[in-house]
Formats: sequence, structure tokens, C-alpha cells
Amino acid sequence: MKKAFNLFLIFSFFVSNGQEKLTVSEAVKITLENNLDIKIIENQNKIQKNNASLLNSGYLPTIRSSAGFNSSNQNVEIETPNNISGKLDDMKSENSFSNISLQYILFDNSGRKFNYKKSKELSKRSDLEVREVIENTLYQLYTVFYEVSRLIEETKIIKSSLEISKSRLERKIAQFEFGQSNKLQLLNAEVDVNTDSINYLNSIKNLSNAKRDLNLVMNVDLNADYELDDNVVYNTNESILNFYNNASENNTKLKIYNRNIEISNYELKSIRSTYLPSVGLIGSYDWNESINDNPYAFFNKNIYSGISGGVNLSWDIFKSGERITANKNAKVLYENSKIEKEKAYLNFQKELTNSFETHKNNLFILKVQEESLKTSNNNFQRFLEKYNIGTVSSIEFRNAQVNLLNAKLSRNTAKYIAKLSELYFLKISGAIIENSF
Repeated sequence: MKKAFNLFLIFSFFVSNGQEKLTVSEAVKITLENNLDIKIIENQNKIQKNNASLLNSGYLPTIRSSAGFNSSNQNVEIETPNNISGKLDDMKSENSFSNISLQYILFDNSGRKFNYKKSKELSKRSDLEVREVIENTLYQLYTVFYEVSRLIEETKIIKSSLEISKSRLERKIAQFEFGQSNKLQLLNAEVDVNTDSINYLNSIKNLSNAKRDLNLVMNVDLNADYELDDNVVYNTNESILNFYNNASENNTKLKIYNRNIEISNYELKSIRSTYLPSVGLIGSYDWNESINDNPYAFFNKNIYSGISGGVNLSWDIFKSGERITANKNAKVLYENSKIEKEKAYLNFQKELTNSFETHKNNLFILKVQEESLKTSNNNFQRFLEKYNIGTVSSIEFRNAQVNLLNAKLSRNTAKYIAKLSELYFLKISGAIIENSF
């Protein structure tokens, strides 16, 4: 609770102080603490840890205790072969007992050992499943986080273009008043302002929706507002190549399939162990007291106590074919687990190679877009100078403005697409948790 409260204070500070920015690493901390999917899988992992403990292994003995008291009140009539008869009323009898027993399996053909190892493998698989959920959640967080960053930058770009269009409209209004411009040029400038205004409003709406998506992933107030750190850092080519070479060892899904093979193997061995007998140790301490008021009884009071113990053998020689069927099915499941691993590995190789090539391609596109932006910016500056002295038309200037706007938006989109493709590659290579921020 204290940790969650501290994170809440940190996040509140970002919201209340407009000069502070929410960084990727801070968003990750909040998400790991608050995300509901992660909390659910972590609780399921706790159950698997409990199941894999020594207390659930079958290696410990079973101790039982029981006690009781019985009382009766009866009327008795007797008649002997010698014609002796009698009647007794309200004959009372009481019986008290207590018992404590111990049972322990000495030998079960390693069935207990295989079940215990299976529970350990289930616990290890659960750890991997937690990691997989965290990886998926982090990738979802990064996707939304960088989408918000992209839209923030897009809004600034469109707003800057809108300011240019407004300035041009003001100039056209002034020129029209002095007879230096015609009505058509004024209407074109008004249309351009309206177009840029609509684009700006749509961008603000998309940004607001994306921020709510981000708040949902972080499990904070959906209407919380903040600035984001728009600094994007890419891993080096050397690091990417290293992740690629070690991906088959680090991929979480492949590790889960490896655990499934081990679990199926121990399940098969556990079933096979039931073909042989089990040997157990039993022991008990008993106390019993009986009191009987019947004068014709062989005894009126009897008390006995003592310890007993022994060894027993249990052997299901034939169990209606259930064991044979279970063994056959376990063999099939074991083979299936290996086939599923092989299938998953082929899909992994395809996804890894595709994501690696896609990321390289996106980095190249980003570089091209940056060059295009420089060209479009230089071209716009030349047109701006000529427009100011009246040597180019409004249409030509608008085309240069739109080209610059598109170049900025394309470069902005390429910047974040390249980062997201890198993050997806890191997720496939099993390195997204340690190397994404």
C-alpha cells in the first residue's frame, strides 16, 4: 500500500505541475504497480507457488484424531432356558473412546517424486506466464505512450501550419481592403484556414482519446492530463544484432513450451508409477472405556488403551483399464507437447526475422523522411521569401506549405513507427523488459 501511495503521489505531481513530464520509465513503474492484468496473473502465480510447496507434495505423513461418547438408557427383559425370568428398568450404559493415527507412504514407485517435480515445473511455467503478461502489457503501454507522443507532436505541427494559414488570411484581408488582392484569393485563404482548423480539432480529439487509453493501461484516473517526454532513443545496431542472436534462448513463449514438455513427461512417469504397489506405514494410539449397569452382563466396566502399528501394501493389479488408457493418453500428450514446441519455434523464427527486417526498413524510412523534411523545409523557405515579395501565387505557396506539413507529419509518424517496430522486435527476442527504456 505504501508503494502504491508513493506512486500515486508521483503521478499526481506530473498532473499538477505542467512543467514536469511523464517519462517512459515512470509510466512503466506506474503500470507494473497498478495494471489489473498483471495483478490477476501474479495472484494466479501465488496459487501455483502454494501448490508446489512441500506441504502439497505427499512427502509428509497424514495424522488423524477422533473421539466420541455414547450413552443409552434401556429396559431389559430376560428369560433363560431354565424358565428363569426377570425384568430390569432404566439400565444405563456409556461408552467413551479416542484415537490418534498416523499414515505414511514409504514407497510408491517414485510417483510422489514425479508429481512433486511436475508441480515445480508448473510453478516455473507460471513464472514465465507472468513474464509473458508483463511483456504484452509493456508493449501495449509503449504502443499507447508513443501514440500519445506522436499525436502531441502532430498537434503542434498542425497548429504551426494553422498559424501560417491565419497569417496568410490576415494578409489577404489587408490586401483585399486596399485592392491588392481579389475575392477568390481571399476565399482560398479562408478555406485553407478552415481546413487546417478542422485538422487541428481532429488531432486534439485523437490526442484526448489516446490519453484515456494510456490512463487505462496504467490504471489511473481516465481524465488525468499530463505532458509526455517525447525523447525517443533507439538501441544500437550492435545491441539489436545481439538480441537477434540470443532470441531463441530468451523468447518467453518458447520457454513456456519447454516447460510444457517437462510437465507432460512427469505426468507420464507419474501414471507409470501406479503399475507397481505402494508400501505404507500405519500406527495408532487408542483409548476406550465402557460402563454397563446390567447385572447380567459379562462385565460392567471395561477400559483398554494401547499402541498399534504396522506396514501395509496396496497394489491395484488391474483397474478396469483406466490406468492403461491414462498411460496411452499421457504418451500422446507428451508427443503433442513436443510437436507444439516445434510448431511454435517455426512461428517464432518467422516473427523474429520479419520483425528484425521490418525494424531495419523502418529505420531506413525514418532516415529518408528526415532528408525529405530538410528538402521540404528549404523549399518552403524559398517560397515564403518569394511570397512575401509577391513573386509566387497563393496556390504555389499553399502547395509548398502543404508539402512541408506532410513532410513533418510523415517524419513524425516514421519516428514512432521505427520505435514501435524496435519494441515489437524486443518483445519477440525476449528483451523488452530489460532493454526497452
